[in-house]
Amino acid sequence: MDFNKVYEKELSFQADRRKSTVEFINIVSDLWYDKSIELVLFRNQLINRNVSDILDLHEYAGEFVGKPISIFDSVEIAKAIQDLNLPPSKLDIGKLTYEFHLDGQPHSNAMAFVNSKLKSAQQTETVTPKDVVLYGFGRIGRLVARELMTRTGKGNQLRLRAIVTRGKVDQDVLEKRASLLKSDSVHGPFSGTVNTDLENSALIVNGTTVHMISANQPEDIDYTQYGIKNALIIDNTGAFRDKEALSRHLQSKGAAKVLLTAPGKGVPNIVHGVNQKEYCPDEIDIFSAASCTTNAITPVLKAIQDSLGVVHGHLETIHAYTNDQNLVDNMHSKYRRGRAAGLNMVITETGAGKAVSKALPVFEGKLTSNAIRVPVPNGSLAILNLEIEKETSLADVNALLKKYALEGDLVEQIQYSVDNELVSSDIIGSSAPAIYDSNATIVSADGKNVILYIWYDNEYGYSHQVIRLAKYISKVRRFTYY
Repeated sequence: MDFNKVYEKELSFQADRRKSTVEFINIVSDLWYDKSIELVLFRNQLINRNVSDILDLHEYAGEFVGKPISIFDSVEIAKAIQDLNLPPSKLDIGKLTYEFHLDGQPHSNAMAFVNSKLKSAQQTETVTPKDVVLYGFGRIGRLVARELMTRTGKGNQLRLRAIVTRGKVDQDVLEKRASLLKSDSVHGPFSGTVNTDLENSALIVNGTTVHMISANQPEDIDYTQYGIKNALIIDNTGAFRDKEALSRHLQSKGAAKVLLTAPGKGVPNIVHGVNQKEYCPDEIDIFSAASCTTNAITPVLKAIQDSLGVVHGHLETIHAYTNDQNLVDNMHSKYRRGRAAGLNMVITETGAGKAVSKALPVFEGKLTSNAIRVPVPNGSLAILNLEIEKETSLADVNALLKKYALEGDLVEQIQYSVDNELVSSDIIGSSAPAIYDSNATIVSADGKNVILYIWYDNEYGYSHQVIRLAKYISKVRRFTYY
């Protein structure tokens, strides 16, 4: 074998592959900014990705579906999409590429195939953009702000118009708010620009004005004076948790709907992908996005319940520490949470086991739960120990979860991991609320007990669930092909 010739051939192939990836990135950008068509690769975002990121995602896609997914194929499919006159859409090019090469697929070229698959997009109704106000600007609020501004595009869906906080808004406060949005110790720098406008008490994010409003209570705000009408108020303060308190937002001029980023009392608790269709946004004004842990376990529990049945089980969540805990030992309303968060594993309670039944009533009384806070700032793990009705095997459980991650109503919620050695830092930045660790699953010898390990970015993954629910409430969901 002539090793030099082989090496030269490898270099040539890699150069061609990277050139095609650059072309692909340009098409992704053009589709997004010119036509408001967002391409994803098995639910992984492609906007603002570099060449290596795109190639790594193609490697993952190939492992996920069990056959190669080539960047050259993706370019071919992307070009076909570009040539079609599609409305604003969100399209999974990984799924399209995979299906294009399935045996028995009747179309001989990419254009005919894409046209056949996406022809129903022409029947979709035009959406009316929705103004959004963030009430509070903590961990979830800032991540939601980042995502909303990164994905604004032409503003066809959700438009972040204002952020409400307490206290005066002077130059010092504006600069600090801008700094917290631009820089994040866990999630890294914001992929955009953030400037301040003291005269208008605003942040200028990616060249767009976002008003900073100071208020002590929701009723005092007149959003219409900022040009904001029929807005969705996303409350991430944690101060208002029941229907009566949250209803105060609706007394504000310009507010139309409310979404709480925490479990709520007396309002629908929604895990998007599971139960949002049970509640019509034309009839309901206040919603809750439940908790990060509830969003992590409920999609997987639904998959298991629908296919195997669950007798009962226990949830143990190994959760990153939160701002509710003390940095050093100090007084706290909870004994253990008063101990230094960065130095201790801390046993505490979680309501996620009971909260599942709000989205899936069949789980009423079936789950016990507890939590352990551990010394990491983000990235958590839910362990589900379930006795099931139907006998199963490890291979069957993995095949089941892969199917739910590939098709159906939960493709945005369940990410199927093929990684051999996942650790918590690996899942930071995952937009899915549940990352199923296929290599950690345990099934008992009799096939009636399964132990599932579900990773979740308790900040970023949950923020994406909030945005998905916000789009549903605001009726701005585009045509999607997953």
